[in-house]
Amino acid sequence: MAKQIVIIGGGASGLTAAIFAARAGASVTLLERNERPGRKLLATGNGRCNLTNLNQSRLCYRGEDPDRAFQIISRFNVQRTIGFFSDLGLYTRNREGWIYPYTGQASSVLQLLLMEAAARKVKIKTRETVKEIRRQGDGSFLTLTEGWQYPSQAVVIACGSPASAVEGASGTAENLAKSLGHRFLPFRPALVPLLCRGGWFSKWAGIRALGTASLYVEEERFDSETGELQLTDSGISGIPVFQLSRYAAEALSRGQKTEMYLDFLPDYSWEALTEYLSVRKKQCPYKSGRDLLIGLIPERLIPVLLPRDMDFRQMAGSIKAFPVEIKGTASLKQAQVCSGGVPLRELTENLESCLVKGVYFTGEAADVDGACGGYNLQWAWSSGAAAGAHAAGGTL
Repeated sequence: MAKQIVIIGGGASGLTAAIFAARAGASVTLLERNERPGRKLLATGNGRCNLTNLNQSRLCYRGEDPDRAFQIISRFNVQRTIGFFSDLGLYTRNREGWIYPYTGQASSVLQLLLMEAAARKVKIKTRETVKEIRRQGDGSFLTLTEGWQYPSQAVVIACGSPASAVEGASGTAENLAKSLGHRFLPFRPALVPLLCRGGWFSKWAGIRALGTASLYVEEERFDSETGELQLTDSGISGIPVFQLSRYAAEALSRGQKTEMYLDFLPDYSWEALTEYLSVRKKQCPYKSGRDLLIGLIPERLIPVLLPRDMDFRQMAGSIKAFPVEIKGTASLKQAQVCSGGVPLRELTENLESCLVKGVYFTGEAADVDGACGGYNLQWAWSSGAAAGAHAAGGTL
């Protein structure tokens, strides 16, 4: 008789776990609280679904144990991921290492996963909210929902985090993990816009500018990221800010002073920019200080950076290191993913619970979050494949 597996959550990692468990010969039932699976997957990459990234390293993954996370990813790596989707029928496009479906549609990815799941006879039950996982005396499980109970020999918890505006995103993983005796690092928004103190935001709202964001915690530089900065009516956003936001959220949770310094001309050193501004003034002596910046930086940004007359060194300083104090993050609904989850030290290399044999944690339910650029989906594919295959008694 086939081993019975219950998968809780029909997102990226849950569907992958279901497929790999079914491929290993298990009878799989997937429980999804939404009216259909994969709704968060459809929203990834603004609907384009950045599947993975060719540029892989442990530095792309965060949590208490990124080395362990990367070991798991290395077992079902980017090449195997692309091969998996290619076998399902997906043609991909490489955009400077960022891998997308050639169609540019996340729906293509979801359709192919659902078709494979159906072909493997995975039973998908929607509008099912899991309330409890009850361990039986013989080591099996009953997974209880509001209206039914599902027996199984193993359970994979793949129900994600509260991140995303998609209806149904929840903290179910935390409740289930704690009920099973696990420590759970609190969910915090990661890859999220940051809220800042100040009164000028209406002046720069909507501006996009190439620049470098540097995070400072208690006046010590933590890290920097360069790319397109998005300036909002409440603070800052864009990929460089997203890459640093989980660390800012962590510092804020500890009550630490958290700042960003924005460099709007990263191609210039402070000294070179000072000299360049001096040369521009000599070439056009009729221009004011603000006039000198027209053609260098977005025009609406100029009065924010130069609220008063300044000498060239002061002007360069404001352009190269404009300070903003971080007071918080945008809501979980505006976050792409969460940090936090079950610590990897409480899970085996196959993501099986060290406390309750037969229970597995994948995706955001485990304490791993990735940088922007397809890394969170790579963790979803890798963790789902490992947990699903092993839960069914197979191997990767």
